[in-house]
Amino acid sequence: QVMLVESGGGLVQPGGSLRLSCAASGMIFSSYTMGWYRQRPGKERELVARVTSAGITNYADAVKGRFTISRDNAKNTVVLQMNSLKFGGTGVYSCNTAPVPGKGWGQGNQGTGPS
Repeated sequence: QVMLVESGGGLVQPGGSLRLSCAASGMIFSSYTMGWYRQRPGKERELVARVTSAGITNYADAVKGRFTISRDNAKNTVVLQMNSLKFGGTGVYSCNTAPVPGKGWGQGNQGTGPS
C-alpha cells in the first residue's frame, strides 16, 4: 500500500519561504517521477513541479524560478523549496507520482503559502 506523508507547510507573509517534504513508502520510489501538486480554493489540483528518478526537473510557469524540487532516492523523499511566495499561492500542497498521480493521496500540507 502506497503511503505519502507530507510535512513542513504553514502560512508565511508574501515574499517568504517554505520547505515541504514528502516521505513515500510502499512503492519502488526510485522508479517513479514524483511531483508536487497544489490545489487552491475553488480551483482544480495542478502539478507545479516534478522530478524524474534521475533528477531532471520541470516546473509550471507560475512557479518557475521560485520553487525548487529535489529528491533523495535513498530516503524515499521529495522536497519542494518555495521562495518568494506570492499572494494567491495558498492552498493544499501534496506529493504524488507525476504527471499522472496515483489513486491515493496523503493528507497534504493544508493551508500552505502566503497569508
